[in-house]
Amino acid sequence: MNVWLRHKREKANLTQEQLAEKVGIARSTYGAIETGGRNVRPHIAKKIGKVLEFDWTLFFEDEFHDMKNKSERKSYTA
Repeated sequence: MNVWLRHKREKANLTQEQLAEKVGIARSTYGAIETGGRNVRPHIAKKIGKVLEFDWTLFFEDEFHDMKNKSERKSYTA
């Protein structure tokens, strides 16, 4: 779950619907990105970052850390 993304959206005082409209995607698509149910594509990450005024690469840093943590958990249980 991208809790940090929800906080940034709420700080900007935008609903999921409003943000999705500004970015040019469906609300359901944005909702899935925010909850972590869908990976974000770079061109959409750039648009969301621009609207919410943050470095769009944060999406991929978070994704990298999630993959690393999953990999480490597997090595401990193996």
